[in-house]
Amino acid sequence: MIAPGRRTLLAGLAAAAGTAGLGTLAGCGLLPRAAAVPMPVQRLPGPCAGRADDLVVMLPGAYSRPAEFIDEGFVDALRARGVAADVWIADAHPGYFRNGSVVERLRADVIAPARALGYRRTWLVGISLGGFGALACGLHQGRDLAGIVALAPYLGRPALLQAISAAGGPTAWQRQPVPAATADAGDGADAGDGADAAAAAEARLWRWLAAPPPDAPPVYLGYGRDDALAPGHRLLAGLLPPDRVTVVPGGHDWPPWRALWQGWLSRGLLAPAGACAPARAPA
Repeated sequence: MIAPGRRTLLAGLAAAAGTAGLGTLAGCGLLPRAAAVPMPVQRLPGPCAGRADDLVVMLPGAYSRPAEFIDEGFVDALRARGVAADVWIADAHPGYFRNGSVVERLRADVIAPARALGYRRTWLVGISLGGFGALACGLHQGRDLAGIVALAPYLGRPALLQAISAAGGPTAWQRQPVPAATADAGDGADAGDGADAAAAAEARLWRWLAAPPPDAPPVYLGYGRDDALAPGHRLLAGLLPPDRVTVVPGGHDWPPWRALWQGWLSRGLLAPAGACAPARAPA
């Protein structure tokens, strides 16, 4: 049996790469799931009598269930800090990454409904593969987001990260011409067509991270010092202001993720903007 933290890492790599590697984990009872339409979303009201102004959307890791955000204290941490925010937990499992629909489903089933309900600020909090999804959503839907908290995000295959490092970092790498094969592969975040599309999506995300537009949402990065994905995290950290990067002891698992989340909240992330929407007068 693969340890839970390592299992999440392996599944994230396999799912984002669009490979058949997920099938090798079936012995642990971790079979891939179909991507349902609409994407299931668990909605948890906050402390407000009605709707809060702020919405926190949580995206789990590849083989984390949405309920783990509750079990691991992420929602309770918000409540303990008195953050006036509602919480939605999206079941953005690897099936949506495999078929390339994750960004479209988040737009249609999370971001658009949140806007229609009147939320003023929507934050995405993504772990591991969910962190990749949150960042990809920022690339495509950044104007609709107040910020992104990426905890130990999957950031691409080793070959891509090695190419970025060899070029001298993300900024220098993104100035290089886009390979024709990558440009022709389409956008893997929107239309999955195998490994080429997934590679194109990863490269496109890094080009956005290296040169974000003025209206891009702020990105907050946290990761464990011993995380196997830390080489990519360090590359991303170099693009962010120091106060938006936190490193804690540990690897790719819940204890460091809990510490990171608690740390961000203790520093006032979300709290200053939290407010309850005005109550509506009776009809």
